[in-house]
Amino acid sequence: MKHFLELSEWSAKELRELLDLAVHLKREWRSGGNRPVLAGKILGMVFQKPSLRTRVSFEVGMKHLGGDAIMLGPSEIGLGKRESIGDVARVLSGYVQGIMARVFDHQHVVELAQYASVPVINGLSDDRHPCQAMADMLTIYEHFGRLEGLKFAFIGDGNNVAQSSLLACAQFGLDYAIASPEGYELPSHFLDKAAPLIQKSGINIQTLRDPIEAVQNADVIYTDTWVSMGQEEEVKTREAKFAPYQVNAQLLTHAKPHVVVLHCLPAHRGQEIADEVADGKHSLIFPQAENRLHAQKAILVKLMG
Repeated sequence: MKHFLELSEWSAKELRELLDLAVHLKREWRSGGNRPVLAGKILGMVFQKPSLRTRVSFEVGMKHLGGDAIMLGPSEIGLGKRESIGDVARVLSGYVQGIMARVFDHQHVVELAQYASVPVINGLSDDRHPCQAMADMLTIYEHFGRLEGLKFAFIGDGNNVAQSSLLACAQFGLDYAIASPEGYELPSHFLDKAAPLIQKSGINIQTLRDPIEAVQNADVIYTDTWVSMGQEEEVKTREAKFAPYQVNAQLLTHAKPHVVVLHCLPAHRGQEIADEVADGKHSLIFPQAENRLHAQKAILVKLMG
């Protein structure tokens, strides 16, 4: 049985097939609706964090495919607190045909997968955001008609989104540059773990301090919030450190003229991204948000179909 916890656990060929399936399911939905390939199946959705895109896209995706989804918030399940994670996984496996979890500690989703007898999907953890990365690759592919050989520049914190972006670039053949302030780089333990995959891919990787250098020749510029959930006490420190890393019209002039801008949302406008960019002609952030639905449908069909 296969789970979807992080992109490095799937082969490049498998991920390419997932992307092709997402394209097919999106086309099918727009031309009259998806076939009910998940009829009679239920996805249990475990949330430790608030959610807009993750919750709605998974629930709507299951309904489009003929199935259903159940939302389980922190008040219903205290993972590892009210009940052990292993017990939660085994109980849910008796009721549902798949589990999606949006958690803080990545180990929680790993442990759910260890004890569950149904597929487990990582809807987000502090270390990884693989569903978002697949939606991102779908968005870039739709826009450019290819992925290989493009340059992807991430501006900001070396967080879960930055890490999953690098894994996605390695799997799909995009060169990758990241610019982060001191102390907020991609973690060295992550780079060590990803090294074999990066080496095998042959892509160019740059870890930089200067955002202008990072976006040179970029086809895609990506940013994310400076302060993630659980980091609220660091707001003032982070805002000061990240101020030079705003994605604004001036920064875009250093990239390719056709550059597109992505953001996984929610956006803190006026901080990591300026309104002129978020709402401007280079922005794909809303098609990108919609593509969470279509990319995740492919994951659901592959794991639960």
